[in-house]
Amino acid sequence: MGVRRRVREIAMQALYYIDIRGDDSDDKVDLFFQLHTAPEKQKDFLLELITGVIRYRKTLDAIIDRFSSHWKISRMSCVDRNVLRIAVFEILAREDIPAKVSINEAIDIGKKYGTGDSGAFINGVLDSIHQEWNQGRITFEPQTDSAPEKKRKEAEKETIVKDDPAASPQTAAPRKHSVRLTARLRKRVVGQNKDA
Repeated sequence: MGVRRRVREIAMQALYYIDIRGDDSDDKVDLFFQLHTAPEKQKDFLLELITGVIRYRKTLDAIIDRFSSHWKISRMSCVDRNVLRIAVFEILAREDIPAKVSINEAIDIGKKYGTGDSGAFINGVLDSIHQEWNQGRITFEPQTDSAPEKKRKEAEKETIVKDDPAASPQTAAPRKHSVRLTARLRKRVVGQNKDA
């Protein structure tokens, strides 16, 4: 199994946990990561998947609903629903990952954790979404930074600097993705392997 597939599986498990609990607060995500660890080099990718799906869930769900014939997202199995959310987020937000890779990984994860019909169902929905995305019939606009969002990010930077005396604003790495990662969640996930 590839490292990225394992990361997608962990993301699906985290989102499944959040979905079942009905609570996407940082506390629930922190609790999940007390029990699960991510491969060191893939933590940013894992965080991007989880926070991206949480942040854009309404948009992702609307797209999935549109292409899942006779199945509202609320009626889907929790596994199928979250595998689809992850894959659709990847297709729309990660141009560096070929859509076919995202689709194939989603199908395999659906087969492993879902029902006997999950693979075919996920394949059908994602293939339709991918075709419409390629033809420009689906739009996805990640939210841009607004004034309150910029203030929140500055507060997160200050929190990171306060929590890590070795860090300074000059050495803080710029964010690579447009998805918002809370400082608390990032600290929890990044710090988990230091104790191991």
